[in-house]
Amino acid sequence: MSVSNDDENKVFGIVLRTPPKDSTGIPHILEHSVLCGSRKYPLKEPFVELLKGSLHTFLNAFTYPDRTCYPVASTNTKDFYNLVDVYLDAVFFPKCVEDIKTFQQEGWHYELNDPSEDITYKGVVFNEMKGVYSQPDSILGRASQQALSPDNTYGVDSGGDPQVIPKLTFEEFKEFHRKYYHPSNSRIWFYGDDDANERLRILSEYLDMFEANSAPEESRVDYQKLFSKPVRIVEKYPAAEGVDLKKKHMVCLNWLLSETPLDLETELALGFLDHLMMGTPASPLRKILLESGLGEAIVGGGIEDELLQPQFGVGLKGVSDDDIQKVEELIMTTLKKMAEEGFNSDAVEASMNTIEFSLRENNTGSFPRGLALMLRSMGKWIYDMDPFEPLKYQGPLKELKARIAEEGSKAVFAPLIEKFILNNQHRVTIEMQPDSEMASRDEATEKENLEKLKASLTVEDLAELARATHELKLKQETPDPPEALKCVPSLSLQDIPKNPIHIPTEVGEINGTKVLQHDLFTNDVLYAEVVFKMSSLKQELLPLVPLFCQSLLEMGTKDLDFVQLNQLIGRKTGGISVYPFTSSVRGKEDPCSHIIARGKSMSGRAEDLFNLFNRVLQDVQLTDQKRFKQFVSQSKARMENRLRGSGHGIAAARMDAKLNVAGWISEQMGGISYLEFLQDLEKKVDDDWLGISSSLEEIRNTLISKNDCIINLTADGKNLKNTEKYVSKFLDMLPNTSPVASPSWNARLPLTNEAIVVPTQVNYVGKAANLFETGYQLKGSAYVISKYLNNSWLWDRVRVSGGAYGGFCDFDTHSGVFSFLSYRDPNLLKTLDIYDGTSNFLRELEMDNDALTKAIIGTIGDVDSYQLPDAKGYSSLSRYLLGVTEEDRQVRREEILSTRLEDFKEFADVVEAVKDKGVVVAVASPDDVEAANEARPNFFQVKKAL
Repeated sequence: MSVSNDDENKVFGIVLRTPPKDSTGIPHILEHSVLCGSRKYPLKEPFVELLKGSLHTFLNAFTYPDRTCYPVASTNTKDFYNLVDVYLDAVFFPKCVEDIKTFQQEGWHYELNDPSEDITYKGVVFNEMKGVYSQPDSILGRASQQALSPDNTYGVDSGGDPQVIPKLTFEEFKEFHRKYYHPSNSRIWFYGDDDANERLRILSEYLDMFEANSAPEESRVDYQKLFSKPVRIVEKYPAAEGVDLKKKHMVCLNWLLSETPLDLETELALGFLDHLMMGTPASPLRKILLESGLGEAIVGGGIEDELLQPQFGVGLKGVSDDDIQKVEELIMTTLKKMAEEGFNSDAVEASMNTIEFSLRENNTGSFPRGLALMLRSMGKWIYDMDPFEPLKYQGPLKELKARIAEEGSKAVFAPLIEKFILNNQHRVTIEMQPDSEMASRDEATEKENLEKLKASLTVEDLAELARATHELKLKQETPDPPEALKCVPSLSLQDIPKNPIHIPTEVGEINGTKVLQHDLFTNDVLYAEVVFKMSSLKQELLPLVPLFCQSLLEMGTKDLDFVQLNQLIGRKTGGISVYPFTSSVRGKEDPCSHIIARGKSMSGRAEDLFNLFNRVLQDVQLTDQKRFKQFVSQSKARMENRLRGSGHGIAAARMDAKLNVAGWISEQMGGISYLEFLQDLEKKVDDDWLGISSSLEEIRNTLISKNDCIINLTADGKNLKNTEKYVSKFLDMLPNTSPVASPSWNARLPLTNEAIVVPTQVNYVGKAANLFETGYQLKGSAYVISKYLNNSWLWDRVRVSGGAYGGFCDFDTHSGVFSFLSYRDPNLLKTLDIYDGTSNFLRELEMDNDALTKAIIGTIGDVDSYQLPDAKGYSSLSRYLLGVTEEDRQVRREEILSTRLEDFKEFADVVEAVKDKGVVVAVASPDDVEAANEARPNFFQVKKAL
C-alpha cells in the first residue's frame, strides 16, 4: 500500500502465528526475549538502543492469544530501514535461544542473593502477569475467553498465568522459536511512501537464508465447535480486606457467534448492531443495564472479532450476590425486546453516521494509521484469508445502507440477534465472586512452595543458586562496550531538522473573543475546541467538575431527553466531549485550569456542531438524580479499576498534589481524593440531591461565559472561513457574565510519604520533588537526560535487574516536578534505593559522542512526535494556554541539540533534591508495606483506598 505524503508515517510489521498449548506464557516471554540481542546486533538489548536514539513513531511488540506482532514506524526513511533491519534480525536470528540468562531475565528464575535469605521468583513477564492477575476485569476477560473456547488455543493464556509460568523450561522456549519463527509462518507488512524495491531488497537479505517450507501444521488454529447447551462458571478474584463484599460481584454473559467464517457484510452488520446495542450511553442494552441499579458499571467488550471466531460479551460489575440472576434475566429480556421491536430510525442513523465518520476520518490518534490497517488486515490474513478484505469497507457499507433503506432496520438486525445470540446455545455465563483472602493466600502458597524448594536443596545447591543469581545480576548491570553499541545503525545530527515542526496558527478575534485558526488539510473534517476558564470556581466544587462534564453530555434538555440528544450528536457530528484541563505554567504561581468542549464534524455540518455545543453547554438540565447516581457509581468503579491497573498514575497524581497547586487540582478530579469524594457522594445523592443539583448549576454559571472564552479551529482555509459565521452566532448566545472574584486556590496535600494499600501482587512505587523550588533553571538538556535515564539506569536497574515491568522518570517542565515511577514492581524499598542512586549514576557516567548523539536524536524523536491534523491544532492550543512561544520552542530545541556530557554531570546535583527532599507514594500490597515499615519504622503513612 502506498501513499504520497513526504512525511507519511512508514510502517513495517512482521506477524507470526504462535498458538500456545499451555499457560506458561511462552509466546509472551519470547516476544520480550527476541529483542534482547541478535546475530547482527549482539548487544544486551538493541531494542533499548533504538528507544534511545531513533526517530521512531512506534516501536513495540505485542502478544495476542494466537499471534505475535513486531511493528515499527518512522517518518524518516533512513531511520525506518534501520528499525526494519534490527527487527528482522531479532525475529529470525535472536541470541535468546542460545542464552538462558535472557530467558531467566524476561521470563522467570529463582533469585537468591545469599544462601541465608529466602528464595523468590523474578522475571519481567512473571511480574507483568502478576499485575494482570490482580485486576478483576482482566481476570474476567481471561476467564470468558478460555471458557468460550476450551478445545483450542484460546483455552489457555498466551500471556502466562503466574502460577504456571515457572513450569516453562528453556528447552521448550527454544523449541517454540524453532518451530514458529520461520518466514513460512510469518506475514510481513509494509505501508508508506518508501521505495518498494528497497523493501524487497532488505527482505531478500533475510528470507533467502531460509529453505522454502510450508507453515507448521501446529500453527493453524482450529475452530471451536459450538456447544449444545449453555455453560456456567464461577471464579473468584482478589478483593480488599475489611470491606463489605456483598455488592462486589461481577457477572458476564458471553457467546461464541459462529464456527465458520462470516462474510464481510455480516461482519459489518454485526459491528453496527454492537454500536446500536452498546456503543453510546443512549444505546438500549447499555442504558437499561446501567439504569437498572443492579450494578455499577458495564463489563464485557460487546462484539470482538480480532480472533478466529467472533464473540459477544456483556454484563455488570458491582452487583449484589442476590442480584446475579436478575442481571442475567435482564440481559436476555432486553435482547429479546430489541429483536422483537427493532431500533428507532434516529438511533440507526446516528450509528450509521458515527461508524461511517470514523471509517472515513481514519483517525488513529498517535497510533500510526498504517499499523491500525495492519492489525485490521491480520484479523483475516493470519487465518489464511484475504488480507485486503477487511480494508474494503465501502462496498459492503453501501450494500448494508441499501438493505436498511429497502427492508428496514428490524429486518436486517433482528435476525442477527436471534441467530447469533438468542438461539445460540454456545453461551458461557461467568460469575466472579470477591475473595478478600485470595491475594494473601496466593502469596502464602507461593512462599510455601519456595520454602519447600529451599528445604530440598543442599548447601552446595544453595551456593550455586546464589552464584547464578549474582552472575545474572552482573550481566544485567554491565553495560555493553562502546564498540558493540556502534553496530546498531543510527542517524547523525545532520539528519535532524534544526527548527521545530511548524503548525500554522492565526490568532484573531470574533465578536471580541480570541479565536485560534489552523489551516491544515483535514479531509473536509472540522475540528473545534471551546475553552472556558475554571479559575473563578469555588475550591470545594472542584471534585464535582468531572461529573458536571459527564452530565452535560448524558442528561436531557427541556425538549429532548438524553437519548434523543445523544442520537442528535451521533447523526450530525463525529462526536463531542467535555473535560477539565489543568497544568502548571512555568514562571507563574497560578495554574492554568480550563474546561474544554471538543467536537468534530464534516465541514458542511459546522452549523450543527456549534448549535450542539450550545445545547450541551447551556440547555442541558442538570436535574436527573437517577442518572447522576449512575455517573457516580460508574466513576467510582472506573477509579477503583485504575487503582489496581494503573497504580503508577495514581501515585504520580498524589505526589503532584503534594508538590504544586495544579497537581492538587488534578488529584481532586482524578486521584485518591476524587475516589474518596465519590465514596461519600454516593451516600449523599439521595439525602441532598437539591444541594448537589444546585452545585452543578453553580459550576455552569461560573464557567460558561463569553468572558475569557477561547475558540480553537482546525480545517483547511476555505472551511475555516465558512465556519466563522457559526462561531459568531455561537458566541452571541453565550452569557456575558463577569468573572466572580474567588480566593485563589492555594492548596497542597501534606508532604508525607504515603502507602496506598490495595489487594495486588505487585507494587507501583513513586518518588518526586520540585526542582524549580531548588533554584534550577530549565534547560533543554533536561529532556535528553530524563530520556537517557529512562532507557539506561532505570531500565537496567528497575526492570531488567529488579524484575518490574517498567521503571521510568518524568520531568514536568511546566511545574518543575521530577518524578520516578515503577510499574508492576515486585520490590518497594529496593526500588527507592535505585531512585536515590540516580545522582551518583550521572556523576560517574562516561559517554562517547555516539551515545550522546543517540540520546539527542531520541529526544528530538519525542519532541517531534508524529501528529495528525487534529492533534497539531490541539497542541498549538495547549501551547497558547501555557504561554509557550515559538521562540521558546526554538531555544529549547537548540539546547537539546547542543547537550554535552557536562550537562549530565551538572544535573546530578539538581536531581539530588529528589533523594534528599523527595516525597514517596506507593500503591502496594499490604504485606510489602508492612515489611517496609518494619525495615524503616514509620516510613509510610498507610492509607486504605478500596
